[in-house]
Amino acid sequence: MKHETEGKGEPAEELNHFAKEGKGKNHFMQFYGSVHQAKHTVFIRFKRISSWKKYFRLEALVIGEVHENITLHCGNVSGPRGPVTWYRNDSEPVFLLSSNSSFPPVEPRFSLADASSLHIKALSLQDEGNYTCREVLNETRWFRVWLQMAGGPYEVEVNISSTGKLPNGTVYAAKGSQVAFRCSSISWPPPMVEWQFWAPDSRPEPFGNNLTVNSFTLLLMSQNLQGNYTCLATNMRSGRQRKVTTELLVYFPPPSAPQCRAEVSQESLMLQLTCRWDGGYPDPDFLWTEEPGGVVVGTSKLGVEMLNRSQLSDGKKFKCIGSHIVGPELGTSCVVQIRSPSLLSEPMKTCLVGGSVTLTCQVSRAYPPAKILWLRNLTQPEVAIQPNGRYLITQDGQSSTLTIRNCSQALDEGYYVCRAENPVGVREVDIWLSVKEPLNIAGIVGTIVSLLLLGLAIISGLMLYYSPVFCWKVGNTFRGQDMGDVMVLVDSEEEEEVEEEDAAEEDEEDEEETNEREESPEEIRKHGHIHRVTALVNGNVDWMGNGLQALQDDSSQERIDILQEEDRPV
Repeated sequence: MKHETEGKGEPAEELNHFAKEGKGKNHFMQFYGSVHQAKHTVFIRFKRISSWKKYFRLEALVIGEVHENITLHCGNVSGPRGPVTWYRNDSEPVFLLSSNSSFPPVEPRFSLADASSLHIKALSLQDEGNYTCREVLNETRWFRVWLQMAGGPYEVEVNISSTGKLPNGTVYAAKGSQVAFRCSSISWPPPMVEWQFWAPDSRPEPFGNNLTVNSFTLLLMSQNLQGNYTCLATNMRSGRQRKVTTELLVYFPPPSAPQCRAEVSQESLMLQLTCRWDGGYPDPDFLWTEEPGGVVVGTSKLGVEMLNRSQLSDGKKFKCIGSHIVGPELGTSCVVQIRSPSLLSEPMKTCLVGGSVTLTCQVSRAYPPAKILWLRNLTQPEVAIQPNGRYLITQDGQSSTLTIRNCSQALDEGYYVCRAENPVGVREVDIWLSVKEPLNIAGIVGTIVSLLLLGLAIISGLMLYYSPVFCWKVGNTFRGQDMGDVMVLVDSEEEEEVEEEDAAEEDEEDEEETNEREESPEEIRKHGHIHRVTALVNGNVDWMGNGLQALQDDSSQERIDILQEEDRPV
């Protein structure tokens, strides 16, 4: 132990005077300079009070720990030592022990070490005080030691309010809540308490310190305040420390409602119920029930349940209840309703040989969505049609089409089956496909047009032959023109033939008439050529009749003139 001294020793009677007067250390000396700290001892310079004439010794400060042992040294004198006696100086000196064996120690806890030092076992707070060592060697020397006791900190108690605790001891708080932190410790003297915050992937951050009880409050918890909170209690006398670290998590529920769905398991045709409630921390818990009735189907952290066909029926409802550790208290829920599929399709389709046809199958009401297959009912009732060069299968949502290319009557005609299947049920619909030879549409159309033109020509010819007046009326109606006075003579080949026949007949008649004239000259008649005449007079039929009458009158007049000439004498 190193001591720093100033001045020389004072006579024993002066020290006894101070001891008898019961003066404390404040009357005996006053501190001067700085404090030098070692493991157990603090060395302090001192100077005598004004009544003393000079400096005389070092007074040592020693820190002792409760329940531990300590050794108080009698000065720093080296070499041979004289008889040593130790006293306890409180209100008056109390003998503790002496190097003289005839004086036993006052307590077994006290003993001499190295023939001069005082060794004390099992220190207690009552051992704190002033101790004096007197050594007699040529002269009497006094050494005073000031023993201070330190205890703890023994326990550090941390209290974080408005939080919950998990089974493993982890503390959690709700996001946006107010959290109060308090730390205390048992120690002598009272310790200094300091809070530190250590966020993940960051450096420790102090919150401040206090010599007795340290507390603070965080008004609005957020995720960046999640981490480790450490309370550090330090005994400022002994330097001993004790700390407690608490992990604090900040929890929050998902911001939206849970989402439920039913789907077909990829491994089998079992129904898979899935409940998602994302955005919270930590993950929520899920409970699936069958409605109505609330029969529990299953619970899980993932929100997924597998149901077999025996648990399913058309229209049945399942409810998912999501619960979070920080609320809401009653949780939140969503419902799914399962349904078997319904099918809609055309019952019959026709395809021409070598052409293409598309069969359509529409699924409705199915939940979860149904799997759609196309099959041949007669040839391969259980084998699904696979897409290839002749068959093209497309699906848009719950609508499926089967396109058959290069139709063949032998290969493609017959029943086709559209099958829709989900875990709730299976539905099928049959479609009959007829394959026929194609028709020559161009030939049929040409024949029909030819027949129509032929019929129109026949009708027109008949009308012209039997009723020229009617044709003239119709033509005039369509033309709407004023023709004026027009005389049209129409000669035809038929009329020439008729004229030839009439000429022959006229020759015979002439012969008969010659004979008759010989017998009866009054009955002689003269015939000319016969012409079919059509007269158009300003579009007036009556005038046409008058024209015909005029022609007849001219003919009669001609006959009369002939008769008159014949009656004239030659």
